[in-house]
Amino acid sequence: MLPTEMVVSPVFLESAHVRLEPLAKTHLAGLVEVGLDEELWRWIPAPVRTREEMAAYIETALDEQAQGVASPFAIVEKCTSRAIGSTRYGSIDRAHHRVEIGWTWVARDWQRTAMNTEAKYLLLKHAFETLSCMRVELKTDSLNERSRAAILRLGAREEGIFRNHMITASGRIRHTIYFSIIDSEWPAVKARLEAKLNSHRH
Repeated sequence: MLPTEMVVSPVFLESAHVRLEPLAKTHLAGLVEVGLDEELWRWIPAPVRTREEMAAYIETALDEQAQGVASPFAIVEKCTSRAIGSTRYGSIDRAHHRVEIGWTWVARDWQRTAMNTEAKYLLLKHAFETLSCMRVELKTDSLNERSRAAILRLGAREEGIFRNHMITASGRIRHTIYFSIIDSEWPAVKARLEAKLNSHRH
């Protein structure tokens, strides 16, 4: 029997190469250093192009954390303690044991490394094994083929398209594809991710 309400609070999560730290204003300088890259924000409805916009991005994430609907993280490279991106739990539904993993970006120099896979593994493991989630959602722009492929590689199942879901900064109307992993699927997804991460280490 699931407990009546899920408890989500800021937490440090770490694996071989990456540490997820609760996002804080102290991460601003590091994120500005690597994150003002137009390509990183191509698929994000509200792009970040300046130090001020990055500060506002962090502020919004912390406001949502205070409201209890998000739990944002800085993605930190362990060997250098350098912030290289951000991710979060969002759309937190404590009563129904559901979270969304998203708002994820990793600076270009680290995109072809194990960093993003390790971060997703840490978030999924914590969601299913500590928070007792029944469902984890992921979503992406219907035009973002790379993100769609990456989410499917995680082992998530595509559920459908939310048409006319958002208006992007350019004015384009975005359709959004939703994916999910449910608790009964986690053991197989976990085994697949661990095999993938082990192959990176050899």
